Parts: sequence; structure tokens; C-alpha cells
Amino acid sequence: MLILGAADVHQVLDDAETEVVAAVRRAYQLHDRGRTALPHSVFLRFPDRPRDRIIGLPAYLGEEEPVAGIKWIASFPGNTARGLERASAAVILNSMATGRPEALLEGSVISARRTAASAALAAATLRSSVPETGVSLIGCGVIGFEILAYLRAVLPDLAAVTVFDLDHHRAEEFAARCQERWPDLKTEVAVSAQEALCAHRLVCLATTAATPHVTTDACRRGTLVLHVSLRDLTPGSILTSVNVVDDADHVCRESTSLHLAEQLCGDRDFIATSIGAVLNSGQPFRRPEDRVTVFSPFGLGALDLALADLVRRRAESLGLGTRVPDFLPPPADPAAD
Repeated sequence: MLILGAADVHQVLDDAETEVVAAVRRAYQLHDRGRTALPHSVFLRFPDRPRDRIIGLPAYLGEEEPVAGIKWIASFPGNTARGLERASAAVILNSMATGRPEALLEGSVISARRTAASAALAAATLRSSVPETGVSLIGCGVIGFEILAYLRAVLPDLAAVTVFDLDHHRAEEFAARCQERWPDLKTEVAVSAQEALCAHRLVCLATTAATPHVTTDACRRGTLVLHVSLRDLTPGSILTSVNVVDDADHVCRESTSLHLAEQLCGDRDFIATSIGAVLNSGQPFRRPEDRVTVFSPFGLGALDLALADLVRRRAESLGLGTRVPDFLPPPADPAAD
């Protein structure tokens, strides 16, 4: 068993935005071609603790050298008050020859980077008729910062960010961190979600909301909303938007905004297409200028496997990680039978 901790994962993925986005793109394309297996995620919830959950995402990614495994990720929003990150995770990769677990990787960094790469890829793919020069981030946590880093990598004209969080102090700290990382980036803190929604035509929602709480009414026409946290937008806003998803079956469950919209209208006709289909079409996607476009990614386990496999392969070439040769029981002795 190869064990790769957070420092190992960071060593591979830091400053590797181009490689990470390429891996996510490839995973989306393979999924659209039917080259993945993605059972529905398992949600472990707790009585009287609606905000806390642990999710298991098993997956198979059928590349030339196929990968199978699972991400086990916990989201405990109360951790931030304890000085801990909200999310923690582990990824297990299994041998496709024997099924035996081969690698255990720290998964929160992988999960955050694949989420950010997915959002950035959507922003670069679901294009406007004019270059994106600014982005509004609603939710000032780890995911929001990673998304901004990846947006900066794929959108060369991005020069401004407006941030908002229910915790204004947190938003101020987030803005200061942005200024330190990117001194050339114009950074502003909005006093309301509505102010942030109308500040730019690219908006990212990355909150811990459990139920819909905002509409797209304040958005400019032609805006792309990266609906990363899936439960922010009202069903009515979903139904009046052009909707792009990663997988309709996965995203329309567990009381997401799209699931509620489906329950409201009785079908999924409000979903226009998937990101994988757009990437495989070979045709440029142009957002309508008279409506809001919403990208809602469930966060497919195949993306986690794509990045975990990238980390595992690069780590092995660099000699990173810890080998535990006796993690599994030794092979049975035939002579003992």
C-alpha cells in the first residue's frame, strides 16, 4: 500500500493547474462516451445534525490504464469555528487486476482542486460573446479560493473579483488573502449577495447552504453561474435558466436545487446539455445573451479518480509517500491446505 499525505499531494498538484484541468476534461469526455461506472453516491447523515454529512463516491474510469476506487469525504461546517477545514477526505485506489487496494491518498486537496478545475473548465467552455474580466464569489472558503486560482489560470482577461460571505469578517480576510496572492487583481467585498450577483457576468456559488436561498434576479443577462454547492438557487431560478450539468441522474437527487425543480415541473426538460457532451461535440458553446446560464456539477467521483491517479503516478516517479508492505494479509500458503 502506498500512502500519500497532504504534503505529497500538494507537491504534485501545486502550480499544476494546466495538468489538472486536462485530467478533468478527459474524465468528463470519457463519462460522456460511456467509459465510466458511477453508482450513486452514499450520503451518511446524522440525526439532529442536518449540516454534517459524510459522502462515499465510488467510481471507475475507463482510460487506457483504467482506475477504480472511492472517495470518502466528510463535510462538517462547524469545523471552521474550531480552526479546522470544513472538509476532510481520503481516496482509495484499487488494482484493476486483483481488486486489492493499492494506494491511500489524502483526499481534501484532490477534491478541492477537481472542484475548482471543473468550475474553471465550465467557465472556459461555456463562453460569452465577450471576454470574462471579473468574477463574483459567494462563499469565502477553501473551495472559493481554489476556484479563483483556477479561473485565473484559464481566463487570461480576469482582472477583478467581488466576494461575499454571510460572515463579513471572513469575506474581508478572504479578500486580503486574494490581494496577497494576486496583487494585480482588483478585489472588492460586497455588502450583500445581490450586490455580488450583479457585479460581474461570471458568478460562483460555493456555500454550505442546505436549502435554496437566492435567485438569479439580480444577475445581469448573459451571466454564467457556477452553481458549485448545488443548493443555493431557487427552483424557479433554475427553471428560467439555461442549465448545463455534469450528469443529470446524479445532480437531480438529494434535494439539490435541480432535484427540487424536477419535482416542481415533473421532468428534466429544463436541462439543456451536459459539460461532457459540449466538450465532445467539437463545437463552441455560446451562452445566450438574454438569459442566465447555470452550470451545476454534482462532482463526479470519476474526477477524483482522475486526479488521484495523476497524483499517484507522479508521486511514484518522484519517490514520494510511504510504502506499507504488510498492510494487507500475506498470500495464503498453498502448502497449508
